[in-house]
Amino acid sequence: MIPTHAYIPGRTPRHPDGAFDVLRDTVNAGADVSELARCDAMLFGLRYLETGFYWEAHEVLEPVWMACPPNSAERSMAQALIQFANARLKQEMARPDAARRIAAIARTHLIEAARTGSVVLGVEVNRVTLWIDAL
Repeated sequence: MIPTHAYIPGRTPRHPDGAFDVLRDTVNAGADVSELARCDAMLFGLRYLETGFYWEAHEVLEPVWMACPPNSAERSMAQALIQFANARLKQEMARPDAARRIAAIARTHLIEAARTGSVVLGVEVNRVTLWIDAL
């Protein structure tokens, strides 16, 4: 499910309410983290990050974050991804100071996520580190 366009506030139209519910609904409440890592919301969220759909990535990754156990490395990884999406969106909106500030928040979450290993929620920590560094 590739969006018709990337939503950039002030520049492009916002998607209709519920446009991403099909993906968001792939997150099952009470799912274990291995299931969360494989659900369509997570997989498409990553794909959206890689292809410039930052607002959309945030939309579909949010329920993954909410389903992760509190204070877990997986929850920190989901937060890192969401904050990275937010930072990239701010960059697209020509708000470099906000992008840098939010990227620092993403990095803090990523460091917390990395405390349990190099792959968290099915995502390589180094991969996200490179994304943040490139910002």
